Amino acid sequence: MYSPIYTYQIKTKMKRNYKLFQILLSLAFSLFIIASSVKLTLMFKPLYYFDIQYLNIIGHSNFSKNEIIKNYDYVINYLLSPKEQEFKLPSISYSKYGQIHFKDVKRIFTSVDILLIVTGLISAVGLLINLKYKRFDFLKQTSSILIILTVVLLTAFMINFDTAFTVFHKIFFRNDYWIFDPALDPIINILPQEFFYHSALLVVILIILSIIVLKLLYKKFNEARY
Repeated sequence: MYSPIYTYQIKTKMKRNYKLFQILLSLAFSLFIIASSVKLTLMFKPLYYFDIQYLNIIGHSNFSKNEIIKNYDYVINYLLSPKEQEFKLPSISYSKYGQIHFKDVKRIFTSVDILLIVTGLISAVGLLINLKYKRFDFLKQTSSILIILTVVLLTAFMINFDTAFTVFHKIFFRNDYWIFDPALDPIINILPQEFFYHSALLVVILIILSIIVLKLLYKKFNEARY
């Protein structure tokens, strides 16, 4: 028989490993939800179609609605496509710096796709294991992580979105090509900062909806366990 001290050490180690596994799973699941929210927002073209009228993009850009939609759709399809391809707007002129910037943006969304796959697989395996042993704390932990993130994002957006927008670009881009000159890259006139603000809010809304779902699932699974 094992000594009490050895048995205690084994149990302590198992508890430590279990907690570490749950923390890593919660982080992976949180990243999966965040990446999914970002990707869904990118794919949700109706938000931009609404902003064409709401933000008077036609008046500010001097482009027709059809031309605005055609070029916007091209940009989104370019970013969503898994294929390497040359950036070439249908009817709006652009500079080589603008072209480089959109290539950089495409690389970011390619990284988001990779993150989705990796965290999705980890989350799926962890979910199956926890469902098998009826352990649901990771749902609560994931919702807590997302709540903290949501509070931080909303606080930053409400205090000064301009600063948050600038900091985001300085973190994710190694150059300043994201600072467009309208004379060289008039596409910036159909992509006002207010639209990105609305997109950021949509990401937050999707995360909040995920938090609600996680809390409901945690409550339901715990009630079913007893």
